[in-house]
Amino acid sequence: MSKNPSSSGYQNWLILSHGFNMDGRAASQTITDKIPYLMDAGIQLSVLSAITGSKDRRFFHQQLIAWGPAAFRFDFRHWFANRFGRGVLYKIITPLISIVLSPLILLEKLVWGYSSQWSWAFPAYLAGLRLIRQGKVNLIYSTGGAWSAHLAGLWLKKKTNLPWIVEVHDPLVIRLDETDQGMEIPKEPDAKKRYWLEQQICQHADLVWWFTEGALHYAKKRNPNLGNQSYAKGVMIIPGANPPDVDTVIAQTMHHYGSHLNIAHFGSLADDRSLTQVLAVLPQFFTEYPQARDQIRLHIYGAQLDRKSKEWLNQSPYQDNVIEHGRLEFDPSTGLTGRQRIAIQMQQSDILLLLHGSTEWCREYIPSKLYDYFWTSRPIWGLVYENLQLDTLLSRRESYVSDAKNPEAILNSLKKIYSDWIAKTLPEPSIPAISVEEAVEKILSEVRNSK
Repeated sequence: MSKNPSSSGYQNWLILSHGFNMDGRAASQTITDKIPYLMDAGIQLSVLSAITGSKDRRFFHQQLIAWGPAAFRFDFRHWFANRFGRGVLYKIITPLISIVLSPLILLEKLVWGYSSQWSWAFPAYLAGLRLIRQGKVNLIYSTGGAWSAHLAGLWLKKKTNLPWIVEVHDPLVIRLDETDQGMEIPKEPDAKKRYWLEQQICQHADLVWWFTEGALHYAKKRNPNLGNQSYAKGVMIIPGANPPDVDTVIAQTMHHYGSHLNIAHFGSLADDRSLTQVLAVLPQFFTEYPQARDQIRLHIYGAQLDRKSKEWLNQSPYQDNVIEHGRLEFDPSTGLTGRQRIAIQMQQSDILLLLHGSTEWCREYIPSKLYDYFWTSRPIWGLVYENLQLDTLLSRRESYVSDAKNPEAILNSLKKIYSDWIAKTLPEPSIPAISVEEAVEKILSEVRNSK
C-alpha cells in the first residue's frame, strides 16, 4: 500500500461504520465529516452502516439490519424516530418491540455477553464480501464507535487480504488505574472480546490510528510489535470537526452578555463524568458571591443529568440553577438539523463546559465535543483529569482549565469566570479550530506510506 490512493489501484474504499449519518452522534460525525475530503481526493466510496442514520445518495450506501435482538431493538428505535418522529406511535410501538424481544435479548446476553451492536458484524461482513467479489472495493476502512465494524473489517481482511485501515475512536481496552497497563485478559465477555480485537487489529491491519497520544501509548504497551514488519503501523490522528452549515441563522444568534451567566454542557453525563464536580463548589461560591445565586445557569444539552447530580440537586436548594434541555434533534418547523441547533446554542452560551471525567480512562480520551467547541470561538471551561494533551489544547485557546479532582481549583475557575463575565471580558479564542481536512490529509499520507 505504497501508492497514492487517489491515483493508484487503491481508490475504491469500503467504509464500515455502524452509526453513519446519525444526526448529532459523535461516532457518525467523525467519519461523515471526512467524506467530502475523501471524495475530493478521488476516492470512490462504498459505505455499509446500520439503519439508524439517513441514507446518503452521493455514493453506494447500504443500510443493514443487525442480526441480534439487542442490536435490532437499538437500531429500530432510531430508524422509527427518524422516519416517523418520537410522537404517540413511537411511545406505543417501541416499548412493544422491547417487550417482544426481551427474552431473546436476555438469552443473547447470557450466551455471548457482548455489547448490543456486536451482531451487526455479520451482515456487514457478507455485504462487504459481495462488494469485494464484484470488484468494487480494494481497501477496507473500519471506523467506530461500535466495535462490530472492526470485527467485520478483520473478517474481510482475513478472507480477502485487501489493505485494511482502522480508526479507533475510544480505547478498546479500559485500564483500571495508573498501575494497570492493560496486559491482563479481562474476564467480562465484552471486555475480553475487545481485548482480543485490539490484538487482532494490531496484527492484521495495515494502518491503525487512535485519537489521543495516551491511547496510542498504552496500545503500544500492550502490543509491542505494533509498527514492526508484518504488523500494523500505529499512529495518532486528531479527528477535528467541521462546523455545521448555520450561516443563514448564525447572524441572529451571536453571543451577547445578558442577565444570566449561561454555562452550557453538551454531550453525555455519567457517574464518572458528573456535573457534581461543578455543583459541589456552588455552596462555597454562593456564600462568597450571594448575588450570583440568581445569575448563574447551568444548561445541560444532549443527555439527562447523571445519577449523582440528580441526587445532589434533590438535596440542595439549587435546582433552579440547572436546566435540562434533552437532545436537540431535527426541527421540521425550521428545517435545522440537531447538529445545527446545537451549534446555535453553543454560539449563544457564555461558557462551554467540558467535563472530562475522573477515571484512569481519561488519560487516553478527549471528548469529541471539544472540536465542535473550538469552532464557536466561545470560551471553554475544561475540567481535565491527567491528560496533558487535552490540557495543552485548551490552554492554547485561552480556556479556563481546572484539575477535575481538585475542588479548590474548580472553585477558583468559577470565580474567575464570574468576574470576567461581570466585567464583560470573557476571552475570545483566536487560534483556528482543528479541521477534519487536516485529519484526512494525514490519513491519506499514512496510507501512501504504509506497507
